[in-house]
Amino acid sequence: MSVTTIDQLPVVVIGAGPTGLAAAAHLVDQGLEPLVLEAGTQAGAAVRAWAHVRLFSAWGEVVDPVAERLLVATGWVKPEPDAYPTGGDWADGYLQPLADLLGDKIRLDARVTGVSRTGRDRVVDSDREQQPFTVHVRHGDGREERVLARAVIDASGTWSAPNPAGADGLPALGERAAADRISYRVPDLKDSGVRARYAGRRTAVIGSGASAFTALASLAALAKSQGGEGTHAAWILRRGISGATFGGGGSDQLPARGALGLAAKAAVDEGYAEAVTGFRTAGIERDGERLVLVAEDGRELDPVDEVIVLTGFRPDLAFLDELRLGLDDRLQAPLALAPLIDPNQHSCGTVYPHGVKELSHPEEGVYLVGMKSYGRAPSFLALTGYEQVRSVVAALAGDRESAERVELVLPETGVCGGAGLFDEPVEAETGGGCCASVTVPPTVLRIGVGAPAASGGC
Repeated sequence: MSVTTIDQLPVVVIGAGPTGLAAAAHLVDQGLEPLVLEAGTQAGAAVRAWAHVRLFSAWGEVVDPVAERLLVATGWVKPEPDAYPTGGDWADGYLQPLADLLGDKIRLDARVTGVSRTGRDRVVDSDREQQPFTVHVRHGDGREERVLARAVIDASGTWSAPNPAGADGLPALGERAAADRISYRVPDLKDSGVRARYAGRRTAVIGSGASAFTALASLAALAKSQGGEGTHAAWILRRGISGATFGGGGSDQLPARGALGLAAKAAVDEGYAEAVTGFRTAGIERDGERLVLVAEDGRELDPVDEVIVLTGFRPDLAFLDELRLGLDDRLQAPLALAPLIDPNQHSCGTVYPHGVKELSHPEEGVYLVGMKSYGRAPSFLALTGYEQVRSVVAALAGDRESAERVELVLPETGVCGGAGLFDEPVEAETGGGCCASVTVPPTVLRIGVGAPAASGGC
């Protein structure tokens, strides 16, 4: 197949979430043809799964500039930049209008099951880069299709692959058998059915990131609404509590994100949650109608009624197995990007803007973007994804100078997780440090990273 013919093929974008739709908008703006393949039945399907949660980023920080320009030309009016949308607001007020604008460039209920080079498995070198990509798709009606592409941008996120409870990265013994009492999502306690599941019960919350903060804060709010009767959380931490445990606090340049960690701290300080430190979960055992968590050191937690596992997400790389990807062994993120986002080094520090240079792989023409690009790292922001696709699409359009130019400035403090919310203004009582004391409202929530996160975190 000639290079000219390959250039006439579309760029396949996997996922119609915030980053995938932004990629499509940039491709259209550059005169390139996108084809967005979305496994869900709606654009922004993963975001809609946490529609009840408010982002800790305001509208001005979650709309891609090129997408905004294209939308405004159709009469779309951007929401108030300083307002904080919920996931549902984001999906309905921005993602769906953008999907409508892209029209038939998006195929819904179309799950990508494999990506390779036409006629070349991952072993074959001969003429490899001269071949287009072949993308295998399974549609909701069972029909299978093969799509040819000049390049592939994988923005499928990590929402569908939450990490298990086991501290070794594997499901804890008994975890699958106890699935009816385990959730891997932040609960929507405004839903009466979900509320009944946790009200008046003891719940173990496993995790140390912003998703866990959200669950603790929302369970504390539920307990307060019931006068403190019955509803209680056991917060399971693999490490101890330090000054950085609750994030950036009053020093965070994103106030809602700082308020989130402090609401979790308040839940512990006020007795609505107890912190169980140094507990590395190895097993989950039945005790009648309740569950007992067992640590690697043999400790057993007092029985709980429910378990919420919020230990992060991991990328699904199975359908990319025939491509030659250069991924970090630990994070499963692109090799050049991994040192910039390594949570062992950057748990509460700067997330550096980056683009095509850090996102490239040995397999030329394939890019993991958005939350998928971060692998198992939790510090993704929506603006980061928009800068990624701006750079990648510029490279595909032949504008290398623009592709390698950084056009984004991110907050430098408290970048410890994805998104969250506060419903009231946050007033700092003391400044400095990663855990300054502030007065926070009782209704602090947060989306899973991986938004999400899914999803596109914010």
